[in-house]
Amino acid sequence: MAKRDYYEVLGVARTASADEIKRQYRKLARQYHPDVNKEPKASEKFAEVQEAYDVLSEEGKRKKYDQFGHAAPGMGGVGPDMYEQMRRQRAAAGAGGMRQEDLEAEFGGQFGDIFDQLFGGGGPFGRQGGRRRHPAAPDRGQDVEHPVTLTFEQAARGHSLPLHIDVGGHTETIDVKVPAGVKDGSRVRVKGKGDRSGSQPGDLFIVVSVTPHRYFKRDGLDVMLDLPISLYEALLGTRVEVPTLDGPVTLTIPPGTSSGSKLRIKGRGVKRAAEVGDQFCVVKVIVPKNLTDDEQAFVHQLQKSHPLSPREDVGW
Repeated sequence: MAKRDYYEVLGVARTASADEIKRQYRKLARQYHPDVNKEPKASEKFAEVQEAYDVLSEEGKRKKYDQFGHAAPGMGGVGPDMYEQMRRQRAAAGAGGMRQEDLEAEFGGQFGDIFDQLFGGGGPFGRQGGRRRHPAAPDRGQDVEHPVTLTFEQAARGHSLPLHIDVGGHTETIDVKVPAGVKDGSRVRVKGKGDRSGSQPGDLFIVVSVTPHRYFKRDGLDVMLDLPISLYEALLGTRVEVPTLDGPVTLTIPPGTSSGSKLRIKGRGVKRAAEVGDQFCVVKVIVPKNLTDDEQAFVHQLQKSHPLSPREDVGW
């Protein structure tokens, strides 16, 4: 079956920006992830989405795909029809005929061996002999995907885990280091631990699924935490012990803090390589209910003494 167009796979226009492609990929990766979607063809669709994103997310690969489609170098091979397409494009641009040297200069020399295989030593260029032949590429085993599930903390801080893989009919245990900062749907490559049926082994790709946390949420490298405080604490200020990925810290709530305020704890976010985010505590003010008449009168007096116009600048 012919491969579907990569833009069709992701459901984006050919003019889509890199950010649009990334957003659509994340949406589809979550939708078809095998740990989430148990439909029979979910794994197949997940792999198709990943393959499309691997090409369209890289500027160089996308440029070649836009020009040559699946026949582009590294995307399924090349044949006489592709040569003819390139020859016509050069002729239309006034660049003359297409020579073997033109292809090798543009695509790193890989076309020479392919055309030797398709057309013999002379190739389609009418050049007989005198060309250095290269040995055929070694037969390589297939890449293998292995899903793993990590907690929010493990994904944010990195985690080592043992994996049991099948090697030639027996089970081998390897320790895999998942780097800090991986997201749901991330793929971690373990070189040489894939299928070993060829003369060279394929690679193993760890596909990460991150379990949602009970109270932490992630925003890029930052961690968000909803922090409920009472009306009295908001008015008078207080000190509150709050959780972080690295243990509890004491946070100062300034007097007069409003609901929705974000209080920053520096360096307690997600780590990735040399970067680290912050934690933001989002204040949620809790007000009392069922006030007595005397208590309501007191609040009215407080309102007169300290009038507020909270919607003055919202532009409604």
